[in-house]
Amino acid sequence: MKKVLLLSLIAALGGCAHPPGGSSTTSSPSGKQQSETDAGSRAKAFTDLAGAYFSRGQMKIALDEVRKAIQADNRYGPAYNVLGLIYMELAEDKLAEENFRKAIELDRADSEAHNNYGWYLCTRGRYEEGLAQFTEALRNPLYAQPEQSMTNAGLCSEKKGDVKQAEAYYNKALKLQPDAPLTTIKFAMLKYRTGRFADAQQMLSRYHEIAPPTSESLWLGLLLERQIGDKEQAAAYGLQLRKRFPDSEEAQKLMRGQYE
Repeated sequence: MKKVLLLSLIAALGGCAHPPGGSSTTSSPSGKQQSETDAGSRAKAFTDLAGAYFSRGQMKIALDEVRKAIQADNRYGPAYNVLGLIYMELAEDKLAEENFRKAIELDRADSEAHNNYGWYLCTRGRYEEGLAQFTEALRNPLYAQPEQSMTNAGLCSEKKGDVKQAEAYYNKALKLQPDAPLTTIKFAMLKYRTGRFADAQQMLSRYHEIAPPTSESLWLGLLLERQIGDKEQAAAYGLQLRKRFPDSEEAQKLMRGQYE
């Protein structure tokens, strides 16, 4: 699950990043202003490259690119946000936290940095701190993807053991973006785990209308078909799971016959 989440967290980074201070308001900026603008542009380009390499799991190259970004402009907040994600993936917790904090220090309104720091905190069992970061992300009225933080807040609440709060966040996320695949599949899984199989099946059908199958969605389909006693359909889901995602955690559970 962590890998899927990290990919979703990085997805909107390029669109939300911008050089510090914005664009010049004069038709002929001074040499200093032009230099600062150029530095910010280079930092953004290197940061976008780092994000792309990160999403492919190429951490060493991602680190090299983000360091070039910081060298170009050491006050470009999104670079520290990506650096935090890289260190988080590498389990360098101290460095991850330092860089998320640095990104937020440079831009308090950076919703992506708040969102990613919030997820870092939740995965480390610091649930209330994480939820507070999601709240901060949502304070920004210009946040392009508020459903992202809503969904992560739902996942964090699940980890905390608060099902009611998780459902509230998922419902809010789907009101903001009814076709959000990650929210839909996570909510479907929650409904399955709480015994609402018909609701879970309805949400899973909706998920398969808006997104391609994943190991998680195929596994949920298999579990639901087992619950209603359709062995043939359960076997069909299992076949797809083994064929499409043979190395997934869900496929390994299937091979072990571990259905709970």
